[in-house]
Amino acid sequence: MYPVQRPRRLRVTPAMRRLVAETELRPRHMVLPMFVREGATEPVPIASMPGVVQHSRDSLRKAAAEAVRAGVGGLMLFGVPAEHDATGSGAVDPDGILNAALRDVRAEVGDDTVIMSDCCLDEFTDHGHCGVLDEQGRVDNDATLAVYAEMAVAQADAGAHLIGPSGMMDGQVGVIREALDAAGYADTGILAYTAKYSSAFYGPFREAVNSQLKGDRKTYQQDPANAREALRELALDLQEGADLVMVKPAMAYLDILRLVADNSDVPVAAYQISGEYAMIEAAAANGWLDRERTVLETLTGIRRAGADLVLTYWAVEAAGWLD
Repeated sequence: MYPVQRPRRLRVTPAMRRLVAETELRPRHMVLPMFVREGATEPVPIASMPGVVQHSRDSLRKAAAEAVRAGVGGLMLFGVPAEHDATGSGAVDPDGILNAALRDVRAEVGDDTVIMSDCCLDEFTDHGHCGVLDEQGRVDNDATLAVYAEMAVAQADAGAHLIGPSGMMDGQVGVIREALDAAGYADTGILAYTAKYSSAFYGPFREAVNSQLKGDRKTYQQDPANAREALRELALDLQEGADLVMVKPAMAYLDILRLVADNSDVPVAAYQISGEYAMIEAAAANGWLDRERTVLETLTGIRRAGADLVLTYWAVEAAGWLD
């Protein structure tokens, strides 16, 4: 008449639930993406991402130190230049905003956290694409690779521990690895954006980096309808020397994250991107969701799906909740 099996026995108290929890979320599992704006004298709020700012160089250093004190696993830096051009020349300029910011942060926190750099041209080009264009206005894969190689070395020079090629150019990991090794940066790692999908959830990020994008990125970012090609991208990135791999976005692609995690022999990251952040913040602001519970639930779900680390704009705040 009564159940023999009672799973609820393992849920009866907080201590019991903690004892048998299968998935752990700690500050070290989270990476904080940060934006730094050239010429800014104080932080500039990003309207579509409440609570996130474009930092000045000074405020970036302070925020980086705060994140280290909170125990987050790493920092991912994005530059917002004052000027753009067809080739994204600011990306390879040693004094460009991203490279200057990398030096600032490395000087501030040293090796106390992992400093990561976005190795992509979209923030720096006047057309907003992730690579240089050919005469027909198409993204030229191989010409872009040459720029990525130069950009990666400049970022390593500036102090990045991990280079994050996010442009989804064929062969980008191999070219960057070769360039880093040739420049004497054999110990600088590569966090490959392995499965980066052409997603509607990037919307607020366009504001965050003052994107100049015309058109879309469907010819180089992955089709949201496809899963198998993520494994092809994974195999290529691993073959070319990726030290970590990433799935982006996270929440709409948890199946891809699980697939990649089950087939990767290197650590796997997932990026909880701007649109995911914005929709939760908007729902919480309207009183429709409990903000803290929702944030921690989504982060735990991403970890449960296979992420060893999660890039999230809530990294510092969530670290405080966990402690």
